[in-house]
Amino acid sequence: MQRYICIHGHFYQPPRENPWLEDIELQDSAYPYHNWNERITDECYAPNSASRILDGEGRIMKIVNNYAKISFDFGPTLLSWMETKAPDTYQAIIQADKESQQHFSGHGSAMALVYSHMIMPLANRRDKHTQVIWGIQDFEYRFGRRPEGMFLPETAVDLETLQVLAEHGIRFTLLAPHQARRMRKLGSKHWREVESRGVDPSMPYRLHLPDSDRTIDIFFYDGPISRAIAFEELLANGEHLVQRLLGGFDDARSWPQLVHIATDGETYGHHHRHGDMALAYALHHIEANNLARLTNYGEYLEKHPPTHEVEIIENSSWSCAHGVERWRNNCGCNSGMHPGWHQEWRAPLRDALDWLRDTLALRYEEHARRFLRDPWEARNGYIAVVLNRSPENVERFLQAHAVRKILPPEEQVTALKLLELQRHAMLMYTSCGWFFDDISGIETTQVIQYAGRVIQLAEELFNSKLEPQFLERLARAKSNVPEHRNGAHVYEKFVKPAVVDLPKVGAHYAITSLFDRYEDQSCIYCYTVDQEDRRDTITGKAKLAVGRARFTSLITRESETLSYGALYFGYHNLNGGVRVYRGEEAYQEMVKGVTAAFERADLPEVIRLLDQYFSGMTYSLRELFRDKQREILELILESTLSEVETDCHRFYERHVSLMRFLKHLGIPQPKTLHTAAEFVLNTRLRQAFLEEVPDLERITALLHEAETLGVQLHGNELRYALERTLERMAERLADSPADLMLLQNLDAMIGTTRSLPFEVDLWKVQNIYYKLLNTVYPILRGDATQGDESSRVWVNHFDSLGEKLRMRRGT
Repeated sequence: MQRYICIHGHFYQPPRENPWLEDIELQDSAYPYHNWNERITDECYAPNSASRILDGEGRIMKIVNNYAKISFDFGPTLLSWMETKAPDTYQAIIQADKESQQHFSGHGSAMALVYSHMIMPLANRRDKHTQVIWGIQDFEYRFGRRPEGMFLPETAVDLETLQVLAEHGIRFTLLAPHQARRMRKLGSKHWREVESRGVDPSMPYRLHLPDSDRTIDIFFYDGPISRAIAFEELLANGEHLVQRLLGGFDDARSWPQLVHIATDGETYGHHHRHGDMALAYALHHIEANNLARLTNYGEYLEKHPPTHEVEIIENSSWSCAHGVERWRNNCGCNSGMHPGWHQEWRAPLRDALDWLRDTLALRYEEHARRFLRDPWEARNGYIAVVLNRSPENVERFLQAHAVRKILPPEEQVTALKLLELQRHAMLMYTSCGWFFDDISGIETTQVIQYAGRVIQLAEELFNSKLEPQFLERLARAKSNVPEHRNGAHVYEKFVKPAVVDLPKVGAHYAITSLFDRYEDQSCIYCYTVDQEDRRDTITGKAKLAVGRARFTSLITRESETLSYGALYFGYHNLNGGVRVYRGEEAYQEMVKGVTAAFERADLPEVIRLLDQYFSGMTYSLRELFRDKQREILELILESTLSEVETDCHRFYERHVSLMRFLKHLGIPQPKTLHTAAEFVLNTRLRQAFLEEVPDLERITALLHEAETLGVQLHGNELRYALERTLERMAERLADSPADLMLLQNLDAMIGTTRSLPFEVDLWKVQNIYYKLLNTVYPILRGDATQGDESSRVWVNHFDSLGEKLRMRRGT
């Protein structure tokens, strides 16, 4: 009997970019990482690209790319972020698809995914087409081939969605077993209803689409095994995973059997720590012992086409027992983290977004026809611009879709704004906006921000106020958190402060220029700045910057010349103003007036003049974009914290001998003394860990002192600092592998990690070591056996480092 195993991972994060900046701002909840994408990449996406297989003694005998041996899909918006922010992991994923084609008869393991993770049965047909087209074209851009299959967000399905997939050449998709309604053998007239436990998942099925001659093939994954992997700690042991997968085969079946499972990809590392290693072990063990043939869906379909057909349960999904109600109603499905909370807010949120989409659809079409031959066809093709916003590519797009060969610049801006309106009108339906427990959650706030961007663009384009009517509908979405009240309040609290226009970019530039020196041409997120004039004046701690610059959006090409003035007069006291440039005479009047008052040290007059010249357009530190705001606050606080730190260090040095004496006598230390010791020792350790070449003796002494005084180390903060330093040292070794001193320092530092009271993740260091082990090490070991002394010393230290890293050599 032929036995096949396929493991599918759905790797996805909701888009987290600020809709006005096209980048993710600092997310404190992901600390010590900058944002959740970065954190989950470190916990899951990267480890699966270089996962460990251990020997019987717990040493690393092999590092493998899990993606090359499984089936997977990645969210297009996640891959877009990863392409620039985590390029090594991104390239490993792309390479894995190429390798999988060699393993699986020319069929790549990557599946496409609907572009912005929209719940497809709740989308209109036009959006369904665009979402599929964008998903396919994004896939082709990244993987260099047409996708055979496409994963549906939350496996939410209806016949119209499957029809759209088939129309665009998608051969198969993946559903949960309970989503099948009835099945029969191909050619048979008799249907068999599927029982409550679901359809037999060991074979693919063909679905004949109504009102057409098209078909699409469907795989229904093994539900019980998938649930065990996701929720029942099955990934705690690779052997257990192997046995559970093999248990999916049934000797009573007479056909080639496929045991396949599907879970969120984050299961393998983010939800279950080291889950990637259990997966790597299982894949290796199954293949090495010929227990079954690993496959992917494209290969299996080629070898074993469907022998049965199926009908589905429409408006069903894998994560809601009530179909797709989780994304439009208070059905009872939630995270379980907040007992007693309701999700009545889901329906009015969707109603508000539907109203916004439908209200603007006709206006978009009517307005866009002035610039684009077919507005909806242009929207379908706009993914080409999203993937490549270079001026040349935007020109190619406009030439292909515009009503005239060359649109004037102002019409180009309007056309691009119209298309951006439509892009955000789809992003606001990202499924995570309804998945969790409250309308004030970070995921729901994100989709409301997309709606805010839609409203801003629409009001600029159509000169009509939409926000009041939208907020009236959003106010019906009641929050479970009293302080957040309702959706309208959430909008005012979290969306309005995030809204950006060119004057706000100008204000950010003006205020931050007091602390940073900008080049004549610079970028602030997705905006370019061309400096035309600038005057800086400093008196003591006070600083004044006045100038003129042209600000341009890289997204819509909208551009404006702005004049600005910004004043810093100590601590967090900042004042800035921006307005549209009104000619040289008015500009020079502002420059001379403000500068003269500043040079007289008349700061109140400077503030008055800034208010006068920039009436209604003044800004403070509060309006800065989050990352730079935090950076400047840290600069401002630096001197204050330095004073506090110095005082604390002095206090500690004066009293440390007393603390040791009290510790020796077994007398509890006064809280003030203990707090000072905890602050000082953790600060000193962090600084020591961050040095380019850490002082091992000093680190050892500090650790000993902390242990002596019973000081608790701040594990998360210290771990993060030490890991980054070790990774930098390993990267330098990779660049200069013959650097013996660097090798010795790294060897010594890795040895120190064994004595720490917290675990240090050596994943990146081990990856670099493994690469050197298979490239540089054989050469130098050969030189050492030939009597080269320097090579012998290098090999000895490299072997020592390998022991500390738990690496098995000679494999």
